[in-house]
Amino acid sequence: MNKLKTLMTAAVAASLSVTAFTAQARDFRLGLITPQPHIWTQEAEGFAETLAERSGGEHSVSIFPAQQLGNEAQMVQQLQAGSLDMAFLTLAEISNRIPDFGALYAPFLVEDIDQAAALLRSEAATDLLEAMPAQAGLVGVGYGMAGMRQILSRAPIETAEDLSGLKVRITPFDPIRDFYVATGAAPTPLPLPAVYDALANGQVDAIDMDYDSIRLIKFYEQADNLVIANHMMFPMVAVVSGRVWAQLDGEDRELIRSAMAEHADNVMTHFQEHHEAWGAELRQQDITVTEIGPDFFADAIADWEAIWAPKAPSLTRLRETAAELAD
Repeated sequence: MNKLKTLMTAAVAASLSVTAFTAQARDFRLGLITPQPHIWTQEAEGFAETLAERSGGEHSVSIFPAQQLGNEAQMVQQLQAGSLDMAFLTLAEISNRIPDFGALYAPFLVEDIDQAAALLRSEAATDLLEAMPAQAGLVGVGYGMAGMRQILSRAPIETAEDLSGLKVRITPFDPIRDFYVATGAAPTPLPLPAVYDALANGQVDAIDMDYDSIRLIKFYEQADNLVIANHMMFPMVAVVSGRVWAQLDGEDRELIRSAMAEHADNVMTHFQEHHEAWGAELRQQDITVTEIGPDFFADAIADWEAIWAPKAPSLTRLRETAAELAD
């Protein structure tokens, strides 16, 4: 009788152990705004593979690209509610909620793609992530990017005055809106999938975009004037829902943090490695290419600074760090 009782106890304990292990297994959902071929989506899929491998198949990640789960504002709401587990987001929506992140969009904060990547890997930038749980209900695990911003337009832009009244497609967030308002343009928020047709039908006159997206989606077919400005970097942040994070044990948190940060950083490396080649590829198209520098936007930069310096106290530290990196 005692032997039978012992066997039954062992069987129940084993069953509970299996149940506990199974309960920890998760199929996470990760949302993005980028289309399937985009490097963000590719690295999100790479993260899913890495997490499955390192967890011994315990965890999996389902990827939802191209705004399948909604725009970034909607995905942030889902993350806050815990109905979406993870996302690769532009810092646009985050800066709308935590203005200090707007400092990363300061015009000409960095000179080139390598300095941008180095700044995003610095303590000055990573320390900003500490504000996300309390102020946005998200856990930021690392940065990626979408390259440096350029302007592609239907009509030539030869002087700063040519931007006056121009409908420029932007990602909908305050720092970049304020910059284009300062130039005299009419910033026009549009989701990425709608941009090609908007250029084609004249809904917008120009777009603020990086080399990779311009070439990948072939926006130059509808606008044949490229202004190479490198006027802003465009960070991405890999995030986990704060509610979901609270449900994870320390081991799973570290597993997710390390794998997700690794693939976000791969995005930066990818842009660093290909930036010059993508620019050269665009120069070979049948388009007009103009290169400009900070002087072109001098008045707009001053106006932007007046708005954002008080709202983004981290700007001073970021500028100091960027200057050190330039040296």
